[in-house]
Amino acid sequence: MDTEAKKQLWDTYKASLQHLPESIKDICFVVLDTETTGFNYEKDRILSIGALKLKNGIIRVQDSFEVFLKQDTFDASTVKIHGIIKKGKITRISEAAAVFKLIEYLQGSVIVAHHTLFDVSMLNAALFRQGFPELLNSTLDTAHLFKKTLSSKAINKKNYTLDYLADSYGISKVDRHTALGDAYITAIAFLAMLNKLKPKKLKDLQKRKGLFGFEF
Repeated sequence: MDTEAKKQLWDTYKASLQHLPESIKDICFVVLDTETTGFNYEKDRILSIGALKLKNGIIRVQDSFEVFLKQDTFDASTVKIHGIIKKGKITRISEAAAVFKLIEYLQGSVIVAHHTLFDVSMLNAALFRQGFPELLNSTLDTAHLFKKTLSSKAINKKNYTLDYLADSYGISKVDRHTALGDAYITAIAFLAMLNKLKPKKLKDLQKRKGLFGFEF
C-alpha cells in the first residue's frame, strides 16, 4: 500500500470515531481476540485475529471478521494452545493486508476484549510495523467489567480468566483458543455483563479514578 492510500484509509478511520453515539444501544461494539506466537509485544507476532460486531444487544455473526496471518515468527510450543501450525491449508494473508482489513472493520466502533491491553498492544505493534499510528478506538475490558458485576466481598481473584467467565455464564468453550471462538465467548459474556450493569452510556462502563488515583 502506498503512502497516499495509507493516509486515506487512516483519515477515514479517524473521522469515523469523531462523533460516536452516546447511548449504549446505539454504539457498535467490536469484540475481538488475537492468537499470537507469544506475549512479547516486540518479538512475537499475531497468528490470527477474530472479531464480531455487537449492537443493541445483538451479536452480528454474519458480519464477523477472521484472518490468519503468514508466519515469519513461529513458536512450536504454543501450537498446543491455539492449534495453528506453520504450514497448513488455512489461507493466510500478509500482516500488511490484515492491518488494512482490520482498520476498515474497526471504523466507528468501540473495542471490547478480554485483557484488552494485550490484544490492543499486539495490534498496535503490527500497525507500527506497517507505518500506521496506534488505534484510536475507545476500549472496554471484560476482565474489569466482570469485577463491576460483583460485590466487593465477592471479588476473590485479582485476575478473572476467559475460562472463568465462560464457566460463570454457562458459555460453551468448544472453540476456545481460536481467535473468533474466543471473541464469541467474550461477546456473550459482555452481553451478560450489560444485562447485569444496565449502563445507559459508554462512560458508565469505563474505568474511573477516585481521589487517590485508584480505579473503580
